[in-house]
Amino acid sequence: MADRPNHMDPEEFRQAGYQAVDWVADYMARLGDLPVMADVEPGHIRGKLPAEPPTRGEDFADVLADLDRVILPGLTHWQAPGMYGYFPANTSGPAALGELISASLGAHGAMWTTGPSVTELEQHMLDWLVTALGLPEAFRGNGVITDGASSSTLCAILAARAKAGGNEKLDQMVAYTSDQAHYSIAKGLRVAGIADSRIRPIATTPDYAMRADHLAYEIVKDRNDGLIPFFVGTTVGTTSTTAIDPIPELAWVASNFDAWIHVDAAFAGTAALCPEMRFLNAGLEDVDSYLFNPHKWMLTNLDCSVFYVADRADLLNAMAVEAEYLSEGTAATSTTDSEHETVDYRDWTVALGRRFRALKLWFVIRHYGTEGLRAHVRRHIAWASDLANWVEADDRFELVAPQVLSLVCFRHTDGDEAGRRIMDTVNRSGRAFMSHTTLDGRFILRVAIGSPQTERHHIEELWNLIQSAA
Repeated sequence: MADRPNHMDPEEFRQAGYQAVDWVADYMARLGDLPVMADVEPGHIRGKLPAEPPTRGEDFADVLADLDRVILPGLTHWQAPGMYGYFPANTSGPAALGELISASLGAHGAMWTTGPSVTELEQHMLDWLVTALGLPEAFRGNGVITDGASSSTLCAILAARAKAGGNEKLDQMVAYTSDQAHYSIAKGLRVAGIADSRIRPIATTPDYAMRADHLAYEIVKDRNDGLIPFFVGTTVGTTSTTAIDPIPELAWVASNFDAWIHVDAAFAGTAALCPEMRFLNAGLEDVDSYLFNPHKWMLTNLDCSVFYVADRADLLNAMAVEAEYLSEGTAATSTTDSEHETVDYRDWTVALGRRFRALKLWFVIRHYGTEGLRAHVRRHIAWASDLANWVEADDRFELVAPQVLSLVCFRHTDGDEAGRRIMDTVNRSGRAFMSHTTLDGRFILRVAIGSPQTERHHIEELWNLIQSAA
């Protein structure tokens, strides 16, 4: 029996690290040759794993060998150049290195005192993003990083609930969102104690954007019934089609009834790096909260969601809870005893434990610069425009939604079965993966361009596959 754990000493870590980085670099080099979609049956991966854990530690080289033998066959390669499904989940070299260092530091960012660098770098990166994306000045100093859009949205809902009266008035609260909004809004409302019957579906335009007149109608009706309209969940870049809700009009309606208005720009928000795409920010100066995910399209790996509020007091009222065991040595926090304010981010989100996510964001922004990040976005939008033009020029297909960003939505004119056949053929090829949605009861093909490894010739290859399958 070992009398002490077999920790890696610094030199052992160095040697294992060289092996791990070599493995990652080789993986990045061969991504284009791997089948995009995992081709295994349920239970295949577990069947290759021992039934019991090892009693004695194993050599790191053996672990890496099993990474190739066991794990790699069961991966869908989200960074592959032929990955067009869902929305992108970008990573990059600098993001991976930032994650490595963050994991190695093991820093804890619950409070300023548990990691001043963790807190202050996070504050500064979020202020950098206010500048880089042209966001409202009200967001400066009022941002926090969460693990994902679902968590960010839940924070917004909880802040809105507290502002509207909290648990004492919960049974009277009503929320509003469209059927094009991400499911995380409905899920967050349910977690916050809002009954499904108190979530109002708001009608959309032919372009799938929420209608402000319908929102006003529903709110007035609920107010007349003695209910409290407390939350409006809107979207800039819906999941199905990247539809853009009319935020200025919706914010005007919400403000007239003291309802919190939240904007989910999880994918689309990154595009505002480009000045020509700043129309995506219209109306944000009038909203209560906003999110976007650098881990979708900004070359920063999962997980990294940026969440802003216009007034942090509303968020703190919902989240801050005192605990004596957290007060040790923290008397100086959340004060302005110097020219710089300190914050305890544990009071801004649900989680107490907080990883050093800002480090990888810092690495990414410093490596690429804002111009490099803009180039990344512009290339994808341009290629999506090319694909949309090819679709329109082929009378077998029709576009079903405007192409604004890097998503193209279209259908086969022969109907749903033809669309399913095309998607299945493309996905079975191993060269590409695409996903679908349903609009007005019809099967719609989606091509979301966003992988950092994708080049224009990959889009041409995809179009050839689609045409051959049509």
